[in-house]
Amino acid sequence: MPIKIPNRLPATDVLTQENIFVMTETRAVSQEIRPLQILLLNLMPDKITTETQLARVLGNTPLQIEMELLAPSGHVSKNTSEEHMLAFYKTFDQVSDRYFDGLVITGAPVELMPFEEVDYWPELCEIMEWSKTHVHSTLHICWGAQAALYYHYGIPKRTLDKKLFGVFRHTVEEPNYILFRGFDDHFLVPHSRNTTTDRADIEAVPELKILAASPEAGVYAVKTDRCRQVFLMGHAEYDRDTLKREYLRDVAAGKDIDLPKNYFPNDDITRDPVVTWRSCAHLLYGNWLNYCVYQTVPYDIRDIEHGVRTEDI
Repeated sequence: MPIKIPNRLPATDVLTQENIFVMTETRAVSQEIRPLQILLLNLMPDKITTETQLARVLGNTPLQIEMELLAPSGHVSKNTSEEHMLAFYKTFDQVSDRYFDGLVITGAPVELMPFEEVDYWPELCEIMEWSKTHVHSTLHICWGAQAALYYHYGIPKRTLDKKLFGVFRHTVEEPNYILFRGFDDHFLVPHSRNTTTDRADIEAVPELKILAASPEAGVYAVKTDRCRQVFLMGHAEYDRDTLKREYLRDVAAGKDIDLPKNYFPNDDITRDPVVTWRSCAHLLYGNWLNYCVYQTVPYDIRDIEHGVRTEDI
């Protein structure tokens, strides 16, 4: 089944060219299917790229998905046109009275700032609190995961001596858990961040369970009871050239940046990176949608507020 996205969203053309089945609003209204309602809180600066990346992995399942886009109301995007924001994005007050099967909170390039100094931090806290009663399962990515672990459990982020940058090997620590069903013992995920969350801090919280980690990149995947919250520290959704573009941007800005590890063949920047994480991304997001959302969401989505589940997972 397809992912339903707004009629004129730029992602439509990109995903159609990749043979990913998308459905516009016009066609969707003629069908008698309740699609999964997925809200994407996009905190990344290049919103079009991020919404396309996530629509790609969310749309590659047998389930019909209806994705809505959300951005902080008090924050002006410097890298995405106002026209695009007004056409496709909602503010929290426009969705706060609704219930969603899933919520995705992206990363953001503010990791070196204290959480409280981020201009939209109060609104983000309000959204994370709201998600407890209005969202069945919330998936947090990179800085979004660090922010949520800090808000919900008081776990701090730690600044790294050097930016974690590249594609790293991870190990599935809970192979029987549904989020990693079908995974090999080892898998690859891109990372691009200056901060981390210590394993010991996570293990000190009884409500949290580590599912996958990397010797170089640290903890990757964490969940709460019944998969109500999922925290992913890397970017499995990244495109082939995302790390390359980040590297060239930092070089042009005069930053001291190393080549991304395990990315360019023979560390030769003139050669195209080899994608080694795409299958992981599609399987991971497909498992989240199927097992953490679709299989356990209440028949009446409004029952989320009362914690109703069809089964424990």
